[in-house]
Amino acid sequence: MASSRQAAMGFIFITLLIDITGLGLIIPVFPKLIEQLIHGNLSQASKWGGWLTFAYALMQFLFAPVLGNLSDQFGRRPVLLFSLLGFGIDYLFLAFAPTIGWLFVGRIIAGITGASITTATAYIADISNDENRAKNFGMIGAAFGLGFIIGPVMGGVLGEYGARIPFLVAAGLAFLNALYGFIILPESLDKAHRRPFNIKRANPLGSLMQLKKYPSLGGLIGSMILVYIAANAVQSTWTFINIEKFHWSESMIGYSLGMVGLLVVIVQGGLIRYINPAIGNERSVYIGLGLYAIGLLLFAFASQTWMMFVFLVPYCMGGIAGPALQSIISGKVPSNEQGELQGALTSLMSATSIIGPLIMTNLFAYFTKANAPVHFAGAPFLLGSLLMLGSAVIAYFTLKSRKAG
Repeated sequence: MASSRQAAMGFIFITLLIDITGLGLIIPVFPKLIEQLIHGNLSQASKWGGWLTFAYALMQFLFAPVLGNLSDQFGRRPVLLFSLLGFGIDYLFLAFAPTIGWLFVGRIIAGITGASITTATAYIADISNDENRAKNFGMIGAAFGLGFIIGPVMGGVLGEYGARIPFLVAAGLAFLNALYGFIILPESLDKAHRRPFNIKRANPLGSLMQLKKYPSLGGLIGSMILVYIAANAVQSTWTFINIEKFHWSESMIGYSLGMVGLLVVIVQGGLIRYINPAIGNERSVYIGLGLYAIGLLLFAFASQTWMMFVFLVPYCMGGIAGPALQSIISGKVPSNEQGELQGALTSLMSATSIIGPLIMTNLFAYFTKANAPVHFAGAPFLLGSLLMLGSAVIAYFTLKSRKAG
C-alpha cells in the first residue's frame, strides 16, 4: 500500500510538473502579446492583463466546485484529463489570436475546464495520512517550483523569436500531459469513498456554504483570502513592474521566474520536510506569512535588478505557510469530501482573483501613467505586503485560540 501511494505521488507530481511548465512558458511574453494586440503601451496593457485574469477567475469561480464535486462522484482521473485538454485548447486560442477578444475566449475556456490543480490537490489528499499530508502537499509547491524553473526560462528564450511561439509549445505540453495521464495516471478515489453529485454543493455559493460545517476553519479561511489577494501583487504585476522599473527583456523575466522556481523547490521540496516537523504547522503558518510580507515590502522599494533576485529569498521562504495551512484545514474534513473542500478553496481563490488582479494592475497603471501624482511602480507590492501582514495577524490569533480551546 505504501509503495503504491508513493508511485501515485510520482505520477501526480509529473502531471503537475508538465502542467505548470506550460503555464510558465507563456508568462514572459504575455505583456508583449497584449501590447501588440491593443496597439498600446505597457501601462494600458497591464489593465487588459487584469481583465483577462478576471475572465479566467470568474469562470474558475463558477465551475471549480462543479468539477470538484464531479471528481467526488466519478473519480479524480477523468476530471483531471478533461482539465488538461481544456488548457491545450486555451493555448491554441492564445497562439493564433488575431484580436484581444480571442484572448478572452481562450481564457474563458481555460477557466471553465481548469481544475487540474484542484483535482490534483484532492488526489493528494486521497492518498495522504496525518503524518505525510503536509509533506505531500509540499510536493505541489515543488512541482510549481520545477515548472517555473523550466517554463519561464524556456518561454523567455522562445519569446525572443516571437511572442506567440511559447503558446504553441505550451499547447503541445498540455496535450502531451493529457496523453500521459490517460496512459499512466491511476485513479485515487475508490468507489467506496465516492458520493453522488449534489447540485447544491456544485454551485459556487453552495460550495462555499459547505464550509460552515467546519466553523473552526473560519479564521484560517479569512487568512487565506488575504493571502490570495496579496499574491496577485506578484502573479499579476511581476512582469509589468520589472519591465517598467528595470526594462527587463523576456529572457530576463524568464530567468527571474526561474529563480523563483528554484527557491520554491528548495523550500517546499526540501526545507519544509525539516522545518514543518521541527516547528509544527501553526508556527509554520504565521512565520511563513510574515516572511511573505517582508519579501513584498522589499520588492516595493527595490531600486536595482540584483535586489529583486536577493529579495526573492525571504519571499519564497514564506512558502512554508501554504502546505501547513492546507494541512490544518484538510485534516478537519472527511476523505469523501476532499474534492468538495478543494473545489471550495479554489472557488475562494478564484473569487479573490476576480478582484485581486484588477486591484493590482489598475494600481500599477495609476502610478505609472504619464500624469501620475507620484511615479511608484512598486505600489502593488506594498499593498500586497500590508495584506500579508494582516493575514499573518489573523492566522496567529486564530491558531492560538484554537490551541487554547
